[in-house]
Amino acid sequence: MASSAAASSYRWIRPEAYPLFAATGVAVGICVFSLFRNITINPEVRVSKEARAAGVLENFKEGQQYREHSLRKFVSNRKPEIMPTLNSFFSDPPKN
Repeated sequence: MASSAAASSYRWIRPEAYPLFAATGVAVGICVFSLFRNITINPEVRVSKEARAAGVLENFKEGQQYREHSLRKFVSNRKPEIMPTLNSFFSDPPKN
């Protein structure tokens, strides 16, 4: 009985599908992170009934703090390249 269960799971979950499962898992993780971040710290999202009753708030400072988070500050001073060494190797002419 146990061997048939193992054989059927091998038949349905093939090793070729593992990268697909990994990519889907990463995408779901990014979505969950984004939703959790927006629900918990976005100044425009108000979950409680009392906060929703306040209407539109003029909280520009809080919105600016939300927009300029630590990852954006870290990336803002860098070139938009994934592999700068590899890019410069193939794009810059050789120096003789």
